[in-house]
Amino acid sequence: MTSGFHKDIILDDNAPSELLSLKHVEYLLEYSRSQDSFEYVMSEWLRASGVYWCLTALHLLQREEDIDRADLLTFIRSCWREEAGGFGASEHHDPHLLYTLSAVQILTLTDQMEEFDADRIVKFVVGLQQPDGSFYGDVWGEVDTRFTFCAFATLALLGRLDECDLDAGVGFILRCRNFDGAFGCTPGSESHGGQVYCCVGALSIAGQLHLIDTEQLGWWLSERQLESGGLNGRPEKLPDVCYSWWVLASLKIIGKAHWIDKGKLVRFILASQDEETGGFADRPGDCVDPFHTLFGLAGLSLLGESSLAKINPVLCMPQRVIDKLSIKLEIINPYV
Repeated sequence: MTSGFHKDIILDDNAPSELLSLKHVEYLLEYSRSQDSFEYVMSEWLRASGVYWCLTALHLLQREEDIDRADLLTFIRSCWREEAGGFGASEHHDPHLLYTLSAVQILTLTDQMEEFDADRIVKFVVGLQQPDGSFYGDVWGEVDTRFTFCAFATLALLGRLDECDLDAGVGFILRCRNFDGAFGCTPGSESHGGQVYCCVGALSIAGQLHLIDTEQLGWWLSERQLESGGLNGRPEKLPDVCYSWWVLASLKIIGKAHWIDKGKLVRFILASQDEETGGFADRPGDCVDPFHTLFGLAGLSLLGESSLAKINPVLCMPQRVIDKLSIKLEIINPYV
């Protein structure tokens, strides 16, 4: 239900108010097993990312042992494109930066990165950088700040960040900044919460957060919270659980997470759970999916939910994994 002049929803007083952890574990495991379902078949075009969402969600729920590592490795092998050095979304799909990052995250989470040639992966990623500093997503030439983040994150996880032109990549990101302090997908594009996360995350990886006006950007991000407590991705849009990650993580990185009402956001996220099946939807009453389930859990982890593993706000992976790899990521006022 929408409410008022601004687009928003009204939360039901009877909506879930506690984290249904066991239900979410059941949902994620059942989703991964139901390979004949309509939802599974139709998600082939982004399956590598879907596997990453489910695996990371189970890590946050501290149930990663329920996933078969051998099965994961078999799937990732089917996504590997030997000649190119990158990973596709699924078997027979072309390699792309989006799914190369997802594959590297999966392999990192399962301690199986040594099964693949890191030099080939690095060559694939670096080869997609353009003279203006931007990155193509694949050989077909689409440019987006998402791909800059994917490139930086992949190289950081491999310990090879210095092999791309970092300064040029940072320069491209800054050209995508708008008058409101936020970022779009290309220079001149509309500011968007998801793109802000990609740009802020990339600058964090590069150690260049000082180039952001954190006061102005923090204002724009905090303005994404609506009366319901939920966050939207841009003005005059409905709240969506996924922005409990994209927007909140960006605020966390720049040290402004205290600028929103955390209690109201927690209530919104918890209300978006399905009490019967488990999982999170984009907003209360809608159908659940693994994408929103991960980002609902990740948002709650950032908000301090003690039953969940701590999440890293830059790479959306358990903090213990990032600590194990000794990856240095810049975060302003990390204890705020």
